[in-house]
Amino acid sequence: MAMFSTPKIRISYHTRLFLLLLAVSWVLVACFVVFQYKRERQYKIEKLDSQLQLYNAHLIDALTNDSIDFEAVIHKQPIDGLRISVINADGTMAFDNTLDSLPGDSHLNRPEIRQAVSDGCGYTLRRHSSSTNNTYFYSATAGDGLIVRSAVPYTMSLQEILDADRSFLWFMLMVTLGISLLGYFATRRIGHTITRLNRFAEKAEKGEQVYDAEPFPSNELGGISTHIIRLYARLQQTMEERDREHRKAIVEQQEKDRIKKQLTNNINHELKTPVAAIKICLETILTHRNLPADKHWEFIENCHGHTERLVNLLNDVTAITRIDDGADNIAKERLSLKEIIDDVAHSFKPGLELAGMRLEYKLPEELPIIGNRTFLASIFRNLIDNAIAYSGGSLVTINLEAETDSSYRFSLSDDGCGIPEEHLERIFERFYRIDKGRSRALGGTGLGLSIVRNAVRLHGGVISAANKASGGVKFTFTLHKYDG
Repeated sequence: MAMFSTPKIRISYHTRLFLLLLAVSWVLVACFVVFQYKRERQYKIEKLDSQLQLYNAHLIDALTNDSIDFEAVIHKQPIDGLRISVINADGTMAFDNTLDSLPGDSHLNRPEIRQAVSDGCGYTLRRHSSSTNNTYFYSATAGDGLIVRSAVPYTMSLQEILDADRSFLWFMLMVTLGISLLGYFATRRIGHTITRLNRFAEKAEKGEQVYDAEPFPSNELGGISTHIIRLYARLQQTMEERDREHRKAIVEQQEKDRIKKQLTNNINHELKTPVAAIKICLETILTHRNLPADKHWEFIENCHGHTERLVNLLNDVTAITRIDDGADNIAKERLSLKEIIDDVAHSFKPGLELAGMRLEYKLPEELPIIGNRTFLASIFRNLIDNAIAYSGGSLVTINLEAETDSSYRFSLSDDGCGIPEEHLERIFERFYRIDKGRSRALGGTGLGLSIVRNAVRLHGGVISAANKASGGVKFTFTLHKYDG
């Protein structure tokens, strides 16, 4: 037998809140109406009883005072159609204006008579009379051994007199409807806020993006809602930034791994040539021990040259690795750039003379900077060495083009042959050579300009290269005077 489940009807929070408020308000108003209705009815009953009690007192005075005409008082009834009864102390009826023959039974058991005997006065709201077979409102007063009772026939007119004013009921009904209407709009506003918060919570649980441009009401609940959504938005933004930084770190790590792998492969490739050459030279010397002295020394000089190339390669690789592994761990101190440039220029003096070139620069004294002496010197040393080895020119110039409170901008240029445009963007890559054969022949490692770029970055700057219109290459780079 197939079982069918009845779908649950989901009532919105606004509807539930409105129905609850409506029920509470209607119960309160109903209680107040019932209370007020009974209070007003009781007031009218007591007012009618007071009027009859006063009339009863006049009748007692007429019965006990010969100067007052009892019949005249009876005819001056405050309400037409009153039934007047006079009862003796023993409960027997002595007079009744509506009966032809008086009943002989005792009336002391009547509620209003019993209360009058006890308290001096009493009334019964509605009681059927067996003597007249009618229903009356009774009011009894005791005094001077007599009990006078006046009774109003319980007709439609008396019912209307004793009933509460129904206009009050209509007024309270309108008030209740007004309260219900106000409650609807108030709960709708609160319910709308709660519904939006509920949707937000569902999205937050799923980790979805929350874009809630609609403003919340300017109340405490709206303020709380706004703060919650803002906090969640900030949390989302923080998590996105964290994820972005994490992805960036992964990419950087992958790039470092790629570069290290590439560096390892390039080093392996670069080592093969000098090691193979050294091995051939040594094997030749060992195999042919009777070589002429000039050939013997030629092989030894070749071994020395290739050894120098290996030393330069290892030094350059060490420099690159130090920067890659942790630039923050490289010590920096207050230095004078002018002094560093002077030392580099002095060390290149023999090489410049041998190449038929000259170095010119005119710089201010000191040029204070916070940096690392070794890597600052490597910037100028590699650029000058590159100009001597490959430019084919006659002049190398160093200029301080601009200085700010936080940085210097230098240029180092030559008047040589320049660099083909298709190679300019790649000359700072590791082991990149324009003319591989010539570079190796001159002992170049292919890491000089890469070291320059990394050393400039270590000191917060950037470097670029461009061919000059008059011939030669111009390197422009900046160096920050202080950390950061």
